[in-house]
Amino acid sequence: MDIYNKLAKFLDGLPGGFPSTDTGVEIRILKKLFTPEEAELAMKLSLIPEDAGTITKRAKKNEKATADLLEKMSQRGLVYRIEKKGRPSLYMATQYVIGIWEYHVNDLDPDLIRDMEEYIPTLLNVDTWKKAPQLRTIPVGSSIPVELDVMPYEKAEELVRSHNKFLVAPCICRKERTMIGEGCEKPEESCLVLGSATDYYLKNGLGRKIEKEEVLEILHEADKHGLVLQPSNSKKIVNICCCCGCCCAVLRTVKNHPKPAELVSSAFMVAYDSDLCTNCQVCVERCQMEAISISDDSVEYNFDRCIGCGLCVSTCPSEAVTLVRKQKSAQPHVPKTFMETNIRLLRVRKKLDPRQMARILSGLRSKKRKSKHEDVSQRVERS
Repeated sequence: MDIYNKLAKFLDGLPGGFPSTDTGVEIRILKKLFTPEEAELAMKLSLIPEDAGTITKRAKKNEKATADLLEKMSQRGLVYRIEKKGRPSLYMATQYVIGIWEYHVNDLDPDLIRDMEEYIPTLLNVDTWKKAPQLRTIPVGSSIPVELDVMPYEKAEELVRSHNKFLVAPCICRKERTMIGEGCEKPEESCLVLGSATDYYLKNGLGRKIEKEEVLEILHEADKHGLVLQPSNSKKIVNICCCCGCCCAVLRTVKNHPKPAELVSSAFMVAYDSDLCTNCQVCVERCQMEAISISDDSVEYNFDRCIGCGLCVSTCPSEAVTLVRKQKSAQPHVPKTFMETNIRLLRVRKKLDPRQMARILSGLRSKKRKSKHEDVSQRVERS
């Protein structure tokens, strides 16, 4: 089997998947990103961070050459690197989306963008996303009424305050759509990276370090420009995407479904009081899912399309729309960590075999603060 077909199969075994197509566009993408040597080494990595020595033994290659190539690949956004002062760098496999694709925000070209646009309908499988989404939707802060019971992991500002390191990067979706003449006027620099994930982005030149106050200002601007807030699908997050329905690959895919509300992990929806509506129609322009329309000069809501982002609520002058929590049976499960999200995604895609599960759990148990990771192991075994 060709090295790139082997790599495609390997990437398809990671949580986000890398499905095959009849046109072979996925292989064209890999040939643009990986050299044959890099493709071979990428397949020796796992979802558990490991030092270059461990990977070298598995690859049966020269240790220095392998270490140099791993570092080069991490700088090129092909593998993920974790650095801690005074310790050797650790490397791990990274999925194509969300992962490798986003790490190439600074070196896009028209051919790669066209290939990605062709691949998106196959790559983002709505049935898989419905069962195990990588992102979830939370309301913009100004749409949340004081009396509404909201968990800390459902509020963007609270999620931000749980971290002390912040970075903002260009939104790859708006950047690539602009490059092919199909972009919008919404802010491009709006992809928020939090916590330890900022180290990788900063060293690779993918964004700029910012303070907490600027993060909160970017969230305010997101509301102003009608952007949907999508953090990673876990209670402990590593990013918040500020997305528009015209450029974001996820929202564009979801919007093409007749019932977006069924696909998105969101605990909220809107309630509409027609008696209070002044027919200003601001909400129609703000909705990224086309859930609001005008009929006989009055506003109509299609609640099957509402993803609970709160953008129509935050600018309603008459308070005709309010944010409400969905019924308990419709509340989405939010994993505690992103590792649990990945385990769940592998299970849904039927890519998690017993040996792979054993390796993941073994890796978790071998980390420091053993008791904490054993707790994680118990949760992912139940997920």
